[in-house]
Amino acid sequence: MLPDTEINQVLVVTAHPDDADFGSAGSVALFADRGVEVTYLLVTDGDAGGNERALDNSGMAELRRAEQLAAAKAVGVTDVRFLGYPDGQVVISLELRRAIARVIRQVKPDLVITHHPDRNYKFIAPSHPDHRAVGGATLDAVYPDARNPYAFPELVEEEGLEAWTVREVWLNGGSTPNHWVDVTEVMDRKLAALQSHVSQISHVEGFTDFVKARFAAWAEQAGFAEGRYAEGFQVVPTA
Repeated sequence: MLPDTEINQVLVVTAHPDDADFGSAGSVALFADRGVEVTYLLVTDGDAGGNERALDNSGMAELRRAEQLAAAKAVGVTDVRFLGYPDGQVVISLELRRAIARVIRQVKPDLVITHHPDRNYKFIAPSHPDHRAVGGATLDAVYPDARNPYAFPELVEEEGLEAWTVREVWLNGGSTPNHWVDVTEVMDRKLAALQSHVSQISHVEGFTDFVKARFAAWAEQAGFAEGRYAEGFQVVPTA
């Protein structure tokens, strides 16, 4: 794994608003506290989210973008980008790979965090089709697209974006995590980020207790002491 001292720029690529906050907001807060620059790239605006159709899709997208900006602020992220793909309709495509590779070349991250591209048969929630598509497209953008100067030559010729090699990827939502981050000290900020997504969680009774129980269980799986909270990832080296 990359040593902490060699992680200076992180790119988090997700399908929807709130995905980063469920998956990695605690780790992001710890990175931000160390002075690491973190960028969020959201493939959709979450326009098909929500539990009551009180808003049309464009209204929901506007609301969810605002919620994500507030959530990002809670953990120290100010660079938030949206690609605007339709929620619920994301597929791996050359267009999506190019869009993600473009941002990788712009941001030049040492580490990329994204969804696991495989279905999780132990816990279905992380396996939304958009999540799996974004995870797969991001891995393709990391290798080979962003690092290959011959891939999408228009990125170099028209935009001046030279090839960039991401050194490591962390996948969340999979069934085989092999790296755990103790987020106990920033759990309040992770919860604040999640609670920014009012349109998604206001109907969930006992939401805070639910979140704490989930991340306490992962801390237990990681072998941490009682009373700790953890986020789990599968680390993918890219050398």
